[in-house]
This record gives sequence, structure tokens and C-alpha cells, in this order.
Amino acid sequence: MADVSLRIDDVHKHYSTVHARVEVLRGISFELADGDSLAITGPSGSGKSTLLQIIGTLDEPSSGAIRINGREPFALPEPELARFRNSEIGFVFQDHHLLPQYSVLENVLIPTLAYPAGDIEAPRRRALELLERVELDHRLEHRPAELSGGERQRVAVARALVNGPSLLLCDEPTGSLDQATAGAVGDLLSDLHGDDSILIVVTHSLELAGRFERRCELREGLCAEL
Repeated sequence: MADVSLRIDDVHKHYSTVHARVEVLRGISFELADGDSLAITGPSGSGKSTLLQIIGTLDEPSSGAIRINGREPFALPEPELARFRNSEIGFVFQDHHLLPQYSVLENVLIPTLAYPAGDIEAPRRRALELLERVELDHRLEHRPAELSGGERQRVAVARALVNGPSLLLCDEPTGSLDQATAGAVGDLLSDLHGDDSILIVVTHSLELAGRFERRCELREGLCAEL
């Protein structure tokens, strides 16, 4: 059996309001190894995005723990956590979040700028390789406004992968796309997901979820594997 690279252990999340305490996640636990892929489904408000944000270290659990590649990210001081997040985790959201003033190539390179490597040409080579794989190497100098919705999302996927993360997290990556384009983005995620990384997608699309080897449903803060 492959080594466990992601461990979610009894994760709870609640928010306190003036009138009550809202329980969003109530004891989520699962493990994934390199090469695994997981689709998380469930009704709106079930905590899917909250869980993804916790796995991506953008939000802390109220209790419980996560371990990524044997490390507890929330035990790291903030500067080190930011560096860990930048190198180990890639994000794709429903809204591509591309910067409109920058070209396709510049947008893909943005995650490499925070912590430059010794070989300053390596990130550019990686970005060009990814843009070729997503079939946008002929649009390097175009701005996001000059691209279709599907093309913008393909740029977002390339940007998420440019640092070679061990964990790729996608929150409704096809939610704003038409059916044909959504299918193409689903194909792309499957094609680019390798044996040395983990892919987790939150989606309302049963068609997209059906592509994944593992699926779980969140309902009332609990997770049931399907």
C-alpha cells in the first residue's frame, strides 16, 4: 500500500454567532496517498468549501488535525506556513482569479515569484511546458479578457501546478462552464494528475465526480464515502 501523504484526523469546525454556535464540520477523517483522487460532493452549505480551505491551510479547524507529507502545517509559524502552502498546495477555484493586467504566461508564473529558486529559468520552462500541455502555448501573450471561460480555467490549472505541488485542490472548477467545456476541464485534471500528487475536487457535478476513484458526500457536517 502507498504511504499516506494526507491525513485528516477528526476535524471539526464551528462558528460562533451572537445567538448560537454553528457546527459546520463534525469529525471528518480520511487518508489519501500519492496518486489518489477524491471528489467531495454534497448540498450547498454542507461544509465542502470549508473542508477544502482547511486542507489547503487557508482556514484552521476548531479541533482535530491534518498532516501533509508527515508535517502538521498549523504547527508552523505563519511565514513558514505561507512558504509550505506555496510549495506543497495548488488551488483552482470556480472563478479563475487571473490578474487581468498580466499575460497568460505571467499569470502562470505568479506563484513562483514569492520564493525564487536558484535557477531563474526553471519556472519559465515549467510554465511553458504546462501551457503546452493545456494547449495554450499559442496564447502566451494574451490577456485573460482575450480568452474564453474554458481557456481561462486551463490557465488557472497550469498556474496551480507550476510549483509542482503534492496536493491539488479544486473548488467547483467547472461550476461556471458549459457542459462541453466542463468536460474538457475534467479531462484536463485527470490527465495532469500524476502518481506523485493527490487531487481533491469539490463539485456539484455528478458527471465530474464520477471520474474519481474515490468519492465522499458531506451532509450535516459528516462525511460518508460512496
